[in-house]
Amino acid sequence: MTEIQHLSAQVTLSNKGLIHTDTLITLSKDLKVSDVLPTQESEIVTRLERHLGDTEASYFLPSRESGVNDMYLHLGCHGPIALVERPRICLIWAVLRLRHPLLASKIEMRDYNDIKFIYDTPQSVEAVLADADANLEQSTKNGQGLIESYLNGPRTLSTERLSYLMFSQTPLGDSSVLGNTTQNYDFLICATHFLGDGMALHQFANDLFGLLGGSLTNGELSALLESEWVLRCVTKLAALPASMEERFPPLTTSRFRHAAHAVDFDLNQRKLIGGHAFPRTSQLPRSTIVPTVSFDPERTTKMLRNCKARGVSISSALFAICNVAWARTHSKDWELPMMMYSALNMRSYLAANKSLNDSYWFLAIGYFNIVLPSFLPRNAAEIPSTFWHRARSAKTQSTNAVKSAMIIPRAREMSRKRGEQARRWAKEDDDRAAGVFTKSAPVASVPQSFKVPPSKALIGLSLLGNLDGIYKHSSFPNIQLHTLTTGSRQRSGGMLLFGYTFVGKLWVSLGYDQNGFEKDTIERYWSNVLAAIDELLVA
Repeated sequence: MTEIQHLSAQVTLSNKGLIHTDTLITLSKDLKVSDVLPTQESEIVTRLERHLGDTEASYFLPSRESGVNDMYLHLGCHGPIALVERPRICLIWAVLRLRHPLLASKIEMRDYNDIKFIYDTPQSVEAVLADADANLEQSTKNGQGLIESYLNGPRTLSTERLSYLMFSQTPLGDSSVLGNTTQNYDFLICATHFLGDGMALHQFANDLFGLLGGSLTNGELSALLESEWVLRCVTKLAALPASMEERFPPLTTSRFRHAAHAVDFDLNQRKLIGGHAFPRTSQLPRSTIVPTVSFDPERTTKMLRNCKARGVSISSALFAICNVAWARTHSKDWELPMMMYSALNMRSYLAANKSLNDSYWFLAIGYFNIVLPSFLPRNAAEIPSTFWHRARSAKTQSTNAVKSAMIIPRAREMSRKRGEQARRWAKEDDDRAAGVFTKSAPVASVPQSFKVPPSKALIGLSLLGNLDGIYKHSSFPNIQLHTLTTGSRQRSGGMLLFGYTFVGKLWVSLGYDQNGFEKDTIERYWSNVLAAIDELLVA
């Protein structure tokens, strides 16, 4: 591409809103391509690195053996054959890997306290494309096959490959539905959890489809790729996004505040009482399944209307649904409350990084718990009012967690504790593998009168809210998204329930190790969850 052609492409892309003039160094009369393209004396390759934060380390260390918590996002769509082709997808994948360098990074671990992201900036546009192509797979499997293989097959990701993209074309069978020029496609976006969180995954998917189904030609995408490479690699403005812990406000120097924060954290943890857990089975090989149900737009609209009338969200209602479903599944230990855990999006509490290449691909989550009574009234007529009361209780507890003045000190302390715990457990695992593990001396038993109450969580919920607020469907009118499923590779005995609205539908899925739990209990519980939604949310 000549300099004139390159500048023309820059103007075209900028006019289409794909280059942000407030952050991009524009190639104008003051800065020409020749000014920034490498010379024989210049050096393009720059190694960028940073240590993993405590939260990132707490996800990285358990993932080393079998990819525990490696995330996936599956999206099914209808799209034109002319647009959804490997060369175009590879170009877009390459652009996004430049914008978000953690996707193209690797991990270097020297010891449990010295773990780093390493990113070598590519030497040329061709190198960017080659890297993207090496981490892109066109499969013959349908969406369910892609998910099954990712969850239960050999690990797709590694310390050398932190992200991967798969796609496949899957005919519907009835060509009259879409015609000969449009087909059904499945995409699977894969990333390690220490790389980012669910919000990063969904924002990334929106950006991917925005480019895939947008108005840019392949030639214009090539020009965009070159511009991104010049911007980030030749002008040496590439940067790794900082960890969550680095973005927290500075620690207070007051000893009194430190002590107050420690006391608050301890007291808050003591409130987390839970006495319920699913019965486990013998240690068979892990086999994760993800039964998923969607509710049509009409029923979803009715649910939203019912929730709004009671002053709660769908997310708060789903905590209460899980609570009612368990009470109908389990008939003992009702004197102990039921506890559930969930993730807390910490992005709005972090210091912004205004550097040119700031990326949303970083891990920014905290944790909170919902504790509800485990019994139901004997009079069935009182169950609906009890359900809505518990939904409001879940909302209050969620709001208290989000709006607490202590949210940052609590998140910082939880991050530190999780990091320490992960390092300790990782060393124990490595010592066992090396045959040098020595069991610690048992802790002296606590007198019965001083025993702390149980703190068992029944289930984790990942409540993603209204994803149609993230996916700007109108920005890629040529592609119609119709299915979304998400989850992660689990450890043996893992379980997580997902709830979200997408394309106007409520989706609920339960990802769990079918060999890790008593089959009858899990199946009855899932059936009770779906029945409670129909009975209490739709009615």
